[in-house]
Amino acid sequence: MASTRPAAVAGSFYPRSAPALRAAITGLLPAAVDPVLTPPKVLIVPHAGLAYSGPIAGTAYATLTAVAALIRRVVLLGPAHRVWLQGLAVPSAAAFATPLGVVPVDRAAVTAALALPGVVTDDEAHAAEHSLEVQLPFLQVVLGEFALAPLVVGEGEPEVVAQVIAALWGGAETLVVVSSDLCHYHDYDTANARDRETVAAIEGLEPAALGRDSACGRRPLQGLLLVARQRGLRLQCLDRRNSGDTAGPRERVVGYAAFTGC
Repeated sequence: MASTRPAAVAGSFYPRSAPALRAAITGLLPAAVDPVLTPPKVLIVPHAGLAYSGPIAGTAYATLTAVAALIRRVVLLGPAHRVWLQGLAVPSAAAFATPLGVVPVDRAAVTAALALPGVVTDDEAHAAEHSLEVQLPFLQVVLGEFALAPLVVGEGEPEVVAQVIAALWGGAETLVVVSSDLCHYHDYDTANARDRETVAAIEGLEPAALGRDSACGRRPLQGLLLVARQRGLRLQCLDRRNSGDTAGPRERVVGYAAFTGC
């Protein structure tokens, strides 16, 4: 991979123009956030095109307002959609680009991850993967400057993912973000019923309750839930909708939810 991983889905998942992208992200961030909400250590956010899941993701990112100046590193995990992958993959790139600029990769974090079982360098897994990329414009608008520890997650045991998350956990300077949509391609009512069960499993910190149909990011979610259990985190769902509520028909929908963890 080149020293900078170029944007792969600009112009499809989100606007290609920097001014249009910044305006779109700003418009998706709620103006007011519950003042009693504790600033999060963890976010779970969806990763479809902005028209579909952007309003739900914006609900989570708006909670970073109070701590944005403290966050210097983001550990970002998302599922592999484009290639088959065993374990977790980091890139060789030194940075990731979006129309809003370049985000440096935290090479120390990548090196620490590579020392763990199940983590490899795999640029192909990152080259066209949207689950990580669509989070970057939100993070750039809300946080400004930060370093990125990007991990694409494939098949494997949740304990392997949990070990990586725990190793990169850091302190107040580190935010952990898991990128995942919920169930895919059911009718509206079926999707709502299934997604309610998935939200209950996530809030209940029950990784074994997440099946293949629960979420495309099931593996990173399961790893996160194991760490949340160990650290006594509470995960709270802020918003749950699907593509039938935002920008699509209701015959065949994709589910989305936003969570914070603290």
